[in-house]
Amino acid sequence: MKFGSIDIDRPIVLAPMEDVTDTAFRLICKRLGADMVYTEFTSCEALIRDIPRALKKIKITEEERPIGIQIFGGVDASMEEAAKRIEEFGPDFIDINCGCWVKNHVARGEGAALLKDLPNFERVVQSVVKATRLPVTVKTRLGWDAQSIVILDVARMVEQAGAKALTVHCRTRSQAHRGEADWGWLEKIKKVISIPLIGNGDINSPEDVKRMFETGCDGVMIGRGAIHNPWLFQQTKHFLKTGTLLPPPTLKEKIALCIEHLTMAVELKGQRDGVLPFRKHYVGYLKGVPHVAHLRSDLMRLTDSRQIIDRFQEFLEEKTLF
Repeated sequence: MKFGSIDIDRPIVLAPMEDVTDTAFRLICKRLGADMVYTEFTSCEALIRDIPRALKKIKITEEERPIGIQIFGGVDASMEEAAKRIEEFGPDFIDINCGCWVKNHVARGEGAALLKDLPNFERVVQSVVKATRLPVTVKTRLGWDAQSIVILDVARMVEQAGAKALTVHCRTRSQAHRGEADWGWLEKIKKVISIPLIGNGDINSPEDVKRMFETGCDGVMIGRGAIHNPWLFQQTKHFLKTGTLLPPPTLKEKIALCIEHLTMAVELKGQRDGVLPFRKHYVGYLKGVPHVAHLRSDLMRLTDSRQIIDRFQEFLEEKTLF
């Protein structure tokens, strides 16, 4: 897959996820084999108003490259101004979110709402392309609902508007995360565009990645599957190379990575902002571990990373004794 300065054969990439793919999680996934990462999606309106929280979300590190900054918005002038602002942060590309299904964003004409207004969709993409020297990519869905699947028209349109790659989450907006992703559309999309196509939706195992590549995709994007198993990038690369599956991480390895991730989050954000949002990751790191109800309960009430690390160590010692 090639666009701009990026040239990676069959990349496996980490999806942009709100309140999940902060710098700490991106670095964890990168170290475990993610070929490309994205920031959390960020409002163009917040960026052009220099809202501190938005500016923090798009700060990047050299270790994360190649990395894209993802923005969203429904007003072409605001998106154009935000794209110019983003150049100062030095990403490898800018990605436009045209698929977020969340109600409050859709109500403002952002995200997946653009699938109901293709002329505005086109204006938004054109405005960002015009505003920056960076490659511009687009992430979207199949359509608004099953009765209005417009992805083939959208794919042609975004390429003509100057986008350098297209990512498709193979669900409609009305599905949100429900039901099964329809990968059958990927082969059809690939036939109508010449820019790289990245597939997304229901990737939870190395076998899933292999099957998605078989649709003709140039890259595969992993979203929620990485939350539950950040080792998935490493496991997939091994599987694609050897045809064999790596053993799952041990309890000790799971806890060690969780502690590393938490420590990094606290270093980057401070105790409160590092610890409280991190709670969502405990489920993923402890998935499949028996008898963790009490541990999870304790972790959810602790607010100091040192106490959390001590509790993890106690749990490991308990497991060693039995």
